[in-house]
Amino acid sequence: MANTSATGGYLAPTAPVPPEDDALDDLLQGLVAGVTGLPGNLVRPRWQPTVPKQPEPSVNWCALGVTEQENDAGPAIQHGPTGDGHDEYQRHQDIRLLCTFYGPAAKGYAQRLADGLAIPQNREQLRPNDMAFVSASEIRATPDFVNQQWVRRYDLTLLLRRKITRTYPVLNLLSAQVSTETDSVPPMASTNNIDQ
Repeated sequence: MANTSATGGYLAPTAPVPPEDDALDDLLQGLVAGVTGLPGNLVRPRWQPTVPKQPEPSVNWCALGVTEQENDAGPAIQHGPTGDGHDEYQRHQDIRLLCTFYGPAAKGYAQRLADGLAIPQNREQLRPNDMAFVSASEIRATPDFVNQQWVRRYDLTLLLRRKITRTYPVLNLLSAQVSTETDSVPPMASTNNIDQ
């Protein structure tokens, strides 16, 4: 059983937690596939335990991966008194997503992603996960030399922002035993020396 503020010790957040790792990768894969129109199986995680065969140079596809997550300066923590009570932790985080496009129309797909995120309906798909699109970087040509031939490759970094919310079992304070002591101060003598 998890600790609460009544038991002492470390506190772990209660569910649900924001998407991380594979869940975050899946969310971002859906975003890139949806906005670019690339088939979902051609928008792939950049780093995989088993490296799949790379598509032929004639195939348009994208490799993506989160390269940086930067937290803001400090979280806000507010106590919620409902039920037994809890503390709600909130902070904002910047996420940098590197998208690398390959294939004969690689630059076009990179531009399509940058342009498509300006459309409100595309950005709205991020809201259920408390995320927002902030900006897209320049599109940078970074061709690969593979099997004695140049493979078209373009990099684009998206800056996204999200709100992280976690709930911790910090219970309401129902009662406390306290004692107070006061020092008795003697009354001040009145000095009314008025010359008439």
